[in-house]
Formats: sequence, structure tokens, C-alpha cells
Amino acid sequence: MLSPRNRMRHSAEFGLVMRKGRRAGRPALGLVYLASPPGATETDRPPRVGFVVSKAVGGAVVRKRVQRRLRHLMRDRVGHLAGGSLLVVRAKPLAASLGYDALAAQLDSALNAVTRPREKRVHDRR
Repeated sequence: MLSPRNRMRHSAEFGLVMRKGRRAGRPALGLVYLASPPGATETDRPPRVGFVVSKAVGGAVVRKRVQRRLRHLMRDRVGHLAGGSLLVVRAKPLAASLGYDALAAQLDSALNAVTRPREKRVHDRR
């Protein structure tokens, strides 16, 4: 299970990440990553992860099962995030019907997309 010190719980943090973070979408998941919030240094806090599982995913039992799976998957992956970073994992309805391994593959793919450094675009102005 994901450590309590690595969980986001405040709506202000969720709002900050959703407004300013980098996004990556997959069929079953959407991730929003904020490398380091303003005013925080990497040694201030550990990386934290928040989960959003709406009623569109299913009933209460299904939503909780999806959330537990995502928390368990993130336990092994939170160490790869930068210190002080914030990540929101949003489950889409397809997440309820996917198996553990398929959900893990989509999570890994989306994590790689949001944490990889951005390539600088070179504009050719003529």
C-alpha cells in the first residue's frame, strides 16, 4: 500500500496540479504531473500522489477496487518521481474492466510520458 506520507489529501493541491501540471492520457487512465510546486524544494517533501475515481467508473465497490489497485501500483513507482512533485491519477471507466497487468502497463506508459523531460521545439522562421 502507498505510504500515507506519499498521498495527496488537500483539494488545493489537486487544484494546483490540475491547473499547472503536464498531462498524459491513456484509454483507462489520465495523469497530471507537477514536477515541483512553486516555493518547494526537492528535499522539502516526498513525492505525493492523489487519486480521482469518479462515479462514471462504477459503483462504490468497483471504484474502491480500482483505487486500491492504483494505490498498490503506485507504491513501487513513487520512488521514481522527483522529490516534492505532485501526481494526480484519474481513472476512466475502462479501468474497472482491465486486469492488473494491463492497468500497470497503461500506468507505466503514462508515467513515462509525463515525467520525461520536454524536448525543446525549434521553430524555423524564414
